[in-house]
Amino acid sequence: MLPLVKLGSLAFRTLSKPIAARLKHNAGIHTKFRGFIIGIAQVAGAAIIYEVQRSARSEARKEEVRKQEMEAIKKREEQLAIEVQLMKQKISEMERKYSKWTLPGVRGFGIAQAAAQPAGTQQPTAA
Repeated sequence: MLPLVKLGSLAFRTLSKPIAARLKHNAGIHTKFRGFIIGIAQVAGAAIIYEVQRSARSEARKEEVRKQEMEAIKKREEQLAIEVQLMKQKISEMERKYSKWTLPGVRGFGIAQAAAQPAGTQQPTAA
């Protein structure tokens, strides 16, 4: 919290204590004033309850939007994973199909060709 906010909150509490004590004293003496203060307190309580409920509804809506966004992200991630898998399969098929077309000494473009060669029969590299 910012120091100014802490200082302001401390000042508010310090100033409100004597005011609250004075209101309490006067409410004990004057019945009309007591009724007025009770009416204000009830209205304030209702306003607080309304604000808490409104805030809870707003937070629930935000949470629902976040859940929907997460579901959309998960769905997109699954779609991309499937797409990557399909692309890997197509690359493997292309490597198998076109591996016989490569020239000696020229390496293919994928992992499948290197894996297809036995360990001791690798082609020499240009120095």
